Amino acid sequence: MSLPAIEVRGLRKSYGKKTVLDDVDLTVAAGTVTALLGPNGAGKTTTVHILSTLLRPEGGTAFVNGCDVVRDPGGVRAVIGLTGQFSAVDKLLTGEENLLLMARLRHLGEKRSKTRVAELLEQFDLVEAARKPLATYSGGMQRRLDLAMTLVSTPRVIFLDEPTTGLDPRSRHTMWDIVRELVADGTTVLLTTQNLEEADELADRIAVLDGGRIVAAGTPEELKRLVPGWHIRLRFADAAALDGATLALREHGLGESDREGSTRDDAGLALTVPTDGGVRALRTVLDRLDAAGLEVDDLSIHTPDLDDVFFALTGRNDRPGRADREGNES
Repeated sequence: MSLPAIEVRGLRKSYGKKTVLDDVDLTVAAGTVTALLGPNGAGKTTTVHILSTLLRPEGGTAFVNGCDVVRDPGGVRAVIGLTGQFSAVDKLLTGEENLLLMARLRHLGEKRSKTRVAELLEQFDLVEAARKPLATYSGGMQRRLDLAMTLVSTPRVIFLDEPTTGLDPRSRHTMWDIVRELVADGTTVLLTTQNLEEADELADRIAVLDGGRIVAAGTPEELKRLVPGWHIRLRFADAAALDGATLALREHGLGESDREGSTRDDAGLALTVPTDGGVRALRTVLDRLDAAGLEVDDLSIHTPDLDDVFFALTGRNDRPGRADREGNES
């Protein structure tokens, strides 16, 4: 069984009297995407900075690719790449020059540097803009160049801190496709984000960080099952079938004043029945209708989304926004 790409136990960090990380545990399997999801000041960026050896923890342990971030920072730096919240490109240089500079800093050698830069320009669709000044680059192009610079040395583990902040929808989806390709090739990605759609789209697992603690962790579907909001919507062919279904399912908690939120829609000939999202609950509903000799004209299952998860688990009113930037976590 392979070792985790990232293994964190009891991680702690504070600034003065403010505790930023409080006994954080986190495991990231190799070749997967894990998203750290949380509100401003939750500790997401601080976690990334510790794992990338930019900050020193005050307690606990953290290993990246088997290397201790405190005892072997050089070993960690040799296998990671980091793309921060803000663009790190030199705007006085062209895209190609930025990549060549990074290749030289990584000691790739002249021949390998040129080869690797050509590969990255092709991969990130920057060939035509390679020798143009960065003043001509769009925000999306600059973020692609940022990520390309991170990948110059082919890192095994990549930290992406709010990678699509401020990007338009097209550029954001392009970045997502690039991340998926990297993971398909075996790269491990730890992603911090306030973009709920981004976490849902990319992450194999999500860790919800709030007040310096991991308050929940699991797959997106597992987290959605932690909060209420699952329901089955049943539509019938006529009013008689709707009436019959209402009676048949009354024991299931259906009622116009039901505190779980069950509703009857006479105009739409539909019933909405609360459920825990499991197969057994759906089977129970269908069995009761079948026993009553009633047929369903249409059925749909509605699930909570990560917005619901965020509000339920963090108890915050500051919904993560697509264009929001995480503030300083000091």
